[in-house]
Amino acid sequence: MKTPALKIAAAVVLTIAAASTAATANVSYVNTDAMTDVPRHYKDLESMEYIFTRHLNQLSERLPAGQVLTVEFLDIDLAGDVFPRVPVRDIRVTKGQADWPRMHLRYRIEQDGQVIRSGEQQLADPNYQLGANRYQQELYGYEMNMLENWFRKEILPPKKQ
Repeated sequence: MKTPALKIAAAVVLTIAAASTAATANVSYVNTDAMTDVPRHYKDLESMEYIFTRHLNQLSERLPAGQVLTVEFLDIDLAGDVFPRVPVRDIRVTKGQADWPRMHLRYRIEQDGQVIRSGEQQLADPNYQLGANRYQQELYGYEMNMLENWFRKEILPPKKQ
């Protein structure tokens, strides 16, 4: 009887230890008032920040244990154009023309308190309406897809052959 209880206890301890070393993301938004195109209503802005932060945290789970990704959004230009509707909500229309998503961000990856990589990137996806997008039904699906492509190409460590 004691052996199964010991195995369960060991599994719980290992799970907690693994969770504490899991990769995470710290995300901040620098001066959103000066950004090119973000939601103008504070609740919509908070929602956008929450969605992007959650998305980067989910992506960071793919990093090796113990690594921390820090991202500062310096500018955001969301896909599409906004048509204000005062009593209801703003409506964002995407046409696939010169309204593609753009982001300017600064990032760094730390391992055990040491910066192992850092940089500043200008992201843009002029072909945002072409190809597969697993986030197509999401509120900021084009931007989420662009962030995932950047994360996969620039942040994830190369796979060993």
